[in-house]
Amino acid sequence: MGSEEFIFLLIGLKWTVLLSVVGFICGGIAGLGVALARSSDIPILERIMAGYIAVFQGTPLLMQLFVVYYGLALIGLKLDAWVAVAVGLTLHASAYLGEIWRGSIDAVPRGQTEAARALSLKYVSRMKDVILPQALRISLPATIGFLVQLIKGTSLASIVGFTELTRAGNIISNQIFQPLTVFGIVGALYFLMCCPLTIIGARLERRFAASAR
Repeated sequence: MGSEEFIFLLIGLKWTVLLSVVGFICGGIAGLGVALARSSDIPILERIMAGYIAVFQGTPLLMQLFVVYYGLALIGLKLDAWVAVAVGLTLHASAYLGEIWRGSIDAVPRGQTEAARALSLKYVSRMKDVILPQALRISLPATIGFLVQLIKGTSLASIVGFTELTRAGNIISNQIFQPLTVFGIVGALYFLMCCPLTIIGARLERRFAASAR
């Protein structure tokens, strides 16, 4: 495999990273809203969000991307492949991160909430200054673990014809007929992205477990 093919893989890698960043950040913003709604003590809002989470956790990401790109086109809303994948990953991430963070909010000791109420803190201040900082710390290992899954999930963007790292590898493999070499490099690039995050997540989990004893 020559330098031109390797550069093409790096371009695909760039789009994989961008998709992961967009999906994680936008999904995180929406996921925070989902988590707050799930912890709001408003029954109808909790049920709606529970249904939302059930849909996205109970269906494959591949199908979700397919529906966003092809399904919306059937009702006249034709999205560019990049936009469709970004929207699909955002919706997927919001459901998973929302549930992760909801669990972390619930894991904060009740005494913290009661103490904040005793100090007459309003809901926004109570969540922003007392609950969410503790919940964020609790959720970090699981959040990093989901980011690793999201990075690998971007490989499914090829279903709508978007050229990220995996599709770039497939294109080059079909041109030079060296699948083991090409996908060995593709796998190594995914490993270089995911392995450091996995290590960080494991270390944080051990540290938090030790501090909780």
